[in-house]
Amino acid sequence: MDNIPFLDLVTPHMELRDELVKVFEGALATAGFIGGPSVSGFEAEFAEYCQAKHCVGVGSGTDALRFAFMAAGIGPGDAVVTVPHTFIATTEAISQSGARPVFVDIDEATYNIDPAGLRRYLEEKCQENSGRLIDQRTGLRVSAIVPVHLYGQTADMDPILEVAGEFGLQVFEDSCQAHGAQYFSRKENRWRTAGSMGRAAAFSFYPGKNLGACGEAGAITTDDEELAQKMRMIRDHGQRQKYYHQVEGYNGRLDSIQAGILRVKLRRLPEWTAGRQEAARRYRELLSDAGPAVTLPVEPEWARAVYHLYVIRIAERDQLMKHLGASGIGTGIHYPIPLHLQDAYREFGYAEGDFPVTERVAREIVSLPMFPGLTAEQQERVAAGVKTFAAASAGAGSPA
Repeated sequence: MDNIPFLDLVTPHMELRDELVKVFEGALATAGFIGGPSVSGFEAEFAEYCQAKHCVGVGSGTDALRFAFMAAGIGPGDAVVTVPHTFIATTEAISQSGARPVFVDIDEATYNIDPAGLRRYLEEKCQENSGRLIDQRTGLRVSAIVPVHLYGQTADMDPILEVAGEFGLQVFEDSCQAHGAQYFSRKENRWRTAGSMGRAAAFSFYPGKNLGACGEAGAITTDDEELAQKMRMIRDHGQRQKYYHQVEGYNGRLDSIQAGILRVKLRRLPEWTAGRQEAARRYRELLSDAGPAVTLPVEPEWARAVYHLYVIRIAERDQLMKHLGASGIGTGIHYPIPLHLQDAYREFGYAEGDFPVTERVAREIVSLPMFPGLTAEQQERVAAGVKTFAAASAGAGSPA
């Protein structure tokens, strides 16, 4: 019996092999490796896909978020609010801009930032001083909020944007796992796309993402033309014109080969998204009788998730992973150690118990195989393994 991979990146690349090779051959034939029509073409197409006016291609999702902060004037003396349940790139970008991340807990149903908790933090743990909102714990000015659209589902943006408006804060979407995810704004009575709701949004095109390059790549989307121009300077050594540097910038450009590859893949993204959504539907059906020990993902009525990951919860997570692995089924954990408990942030003084929902979720989450070509037969095997384990755990003990 064949193994079931956690993620299959080989098959889609083999299906697109001829088109991807043409991209590389075109770059060789023209020596067009940096900038040019491949980059500008992808930027225009991805901006349209995200319902945004501008897209700035960069070297990674981390660059995307960091450059957005820098262009918006966020730096030393600023605090940026986000969640401890995300990949560290979210907070690296904050720290590397010169600001400091501060955390609020997540909503236990969606695993995204808890809007009520965000409001409590701003009202109870911050104080206005001379027109500035000061975090009482750090003494820093609170300047921005970064909702992370985790696992392919958007955060609940209406209340986030509302509280940001009340407190004069900028909102930057971390959309690195949410290419094409949609959110129904009850306030506007319309569907919005991830990357179109904050002042700017960061996307990663790491190979394993729903839209992945064949290497490192990222992009920022925004409706703010001035911000877009600043980010274009920052990614290219601070220059608008070669050798004329308005600011000190970075080497953070999106190269033309990766842009060309992303253009090819972007045309397939709607089809791949539909495949992920169908796989999620099958998992819900197959695991509906798994029992109370297994918690399935929640997709609120205001969300159309794109299922970058399919994450369930079970108390005996490590034993389940061992059980599935023995049957050749790949799994993952996203993420096992909350950021506030990482050694890298020990200096911030957080302790176990500070964010109980995040800590509880981190102990129980497991990501099941999820990719567009996942077959019904493969999912039946995965679901059978989960249910066998759950039943045994509820009875005589975990299966060997």
